[in-house]
Amino acid sequence: MDIGPLAWVLTVAVVLALLAIDLLIGSVRPHAVGFREAAAWSAFYIGVALLFGVLLGAWQGWDFGSQYFAGYLVEKSLSVDNLFVFAIIMSTFAVPREHQQRVLAFGIVAALALRAVFIVLGATLLSLLSFMFLVFGLLLMWTAAQLYRHRDEDPDVGDSAVVRAARRLFPVTDHYVGGKLTVREGGRRMVTPAFIVFVAIGATDILFALDSIPAVFGVTREAYIVFTANAFALLGLRALFFLVTGLLSRLVYLSTGLALVLAFIGVKLILHWAHGVWHSVPEISTGLSLAVIGTILAVTTVASLLKSREDPSARAHAGAVLGAPHEHPAEDGGSDTERRAAQ
Repeated sequence: MDIGPLAWVLTVAVVLALLAIDLLIGSVRPHAVGFREAAAWSAFYIGVALLFGVLLGAWQGWDFGSQYFAGYLVEKSLSVDNLFVFAIIMSTFAVPREHQQRVLAFGIVAALALRAVFIVLGATLLSLLSFMFLVFGLLLMWTAAQLYRHRDEDPDVGDSAVVRAARRLFPVTDHYVGGKLTVREGGRRMVTPAFIVFVAIGATDILFALDSIPAVFGVTREAYIVFTANAFALLGLRALFFLVTGLLSRLVYLSTGLALVLAFIGVKLILHWAHGVWHSVPEISTGLSLAVIGTILAVTTVASLLKSREDPSARAHAGAVLGAPHEHPAEDGGSDTERRAAQ
């Protein structure tokens, strides 16, 4: 692609402007987000993402446009799983509804910053070391296998190593103090549960970036497309969270579908590496990738809704790839994490 410095500057400026709007909405005026507000903002961000794809295709050619749409579809689907884990974090730490916007805004900023770093590292590694396509492909295959294996489990984010370390290092108040991260109580500086929530979300963002960046490099090697696909997929997460929170539990086969998508992209990366070594090995085209990914996600969604209608007790799980499996509630009042959240 022929992307000059001015185009990069303008693109980053647009992303930062949209991010600033998201931050202002979530931080300046904390409030519980209703369905209509969430639907309107979700439609806005999805519309902006689609418009950018059309403009990119008209500007750089529709082959690059299709790569963007494939990348955006992959990142958006992975972002839904990201939202699922965010919802688990909100529930585990009993985040007040009026402060959830601020937590989500932080999660989006952290995810965007971390993915920008990983994009630079990934692009550099792929340009210097061709076997990194094989490494990324095997990483995605392993992640897909783990996600499928633990598809009926949830990560226990409250007992992750990072959260435990934060609790050991900092004194934590027993309650939220507005939206503050730190307060002074009894003459000493303490962190609030909101700080622990931010730590949990930041750790989650790192792990998601480790999977999402190799995944999007599986459909395009253009750093500009990788960045924009990630940016536009992440920008609408705040509103999308409040729109689909009630629907997430109905996506019964979400983890299974994402596992299939990651496995497919892993195979694509491995075939690309093999094609560079043995030219007789075929590659998977961008058009075919877009069709396969779209079909998997569509079938997953329809099958999930049919299953939840047939069996109302069936619920989705985020998959326990991100950490130790979450203990399911027992007759004596639930797991340790859930009892801590209720305290």
